Amino acid sequence: MNANASRAFKLTISYDGTHFAGWQIQPNQPTVQGHLQHAFQILSGNETNVVGSGRTDAGVHAHAQVASCELPWRDSPEHLMRALNTHLPESIVVRRVEEARHGFHAIRDAVGKRYRYQLQIGGVRDAFDYRYHWHLHGRLDFEEMRLAAQLLVGKHDFKSFQAAGAERKTTVRNVKACDLTLTEVDDKTYRLIIEVEADGFLYNMVRNIVGTLVEVGRGKYEAAWIDQILAARNRDVAGPTAPPQGLFLLRVDYPDSVLLEDR
Repeated sequence: MNANASRAFKLTISYDGTHFAGWQIQPNQPTVQGHLQHAFQILSGNETNVVGSGRTDAGVHAHAQVASCELPWRDSPEHLMRALNTHLPESIVVRRVEEARHGFHAIRDAVGKRYRYQLQIGGVRDAFDYRYHWHLHGRLDFEEMRLAAQLLVGKHDFKSFQAAGAERKTTVRNVKACDLTLTEVDDKTYRLIIEVEADGFLYNMVRNIVGTLVEVGRGKYEAAWIDQILAARNRDVAGPTAPPQGLFLLRVDYPDSVLLEDR
């Protein structure tokens, strides 16, 4: 192999977004992309553009963000993973590096994503977990929330759940699942997990869905409100945007063909 030949890689990355200004590089602010590109600069001596599958906001976390990049690298993908991790802060970990076909692009080649949102209902704020949950007080009607969540499943125009001012060529998305899981911690505390899976997401779509489901849970609206929101195609009709700290990018899906076959 030519030592200077560029190779394409697929990176799977976990990070705690608490102290980052999001994924995307921003002037004079710590970002996940900025730390990764700095680590590549140290390793290769060259600027490497690291493209993430999505630009998570400030305070949002990831279990398995995916990024693409190309660079000349002599050693194995596993060695690249270990080398990168020695130059990253403890809150960012490259979990896996795989060699991909040239032209692999983390955004364009993605065929689906799954997000998780975590809430604590009742109880006392946890000194550690407050960074990973939206803490709410008062009762929620979980069954009505489940009914509302199921109305979101399917191919719909989700313009009402897109951040105001955001522009996309199309706001139609196919939501494959919107699952709620409730766990009782004690007689005063519950943990609620909302997971949304789709072929793609609009800006703030998951946080707006969560904020809307919470309004249903509080009894302000019945589950059928979801149909009205979808039909309106107006962000002002849906519920508020849930805060960022409860959101995790759980998984990004790609066809097997993006990876380079073993030689």
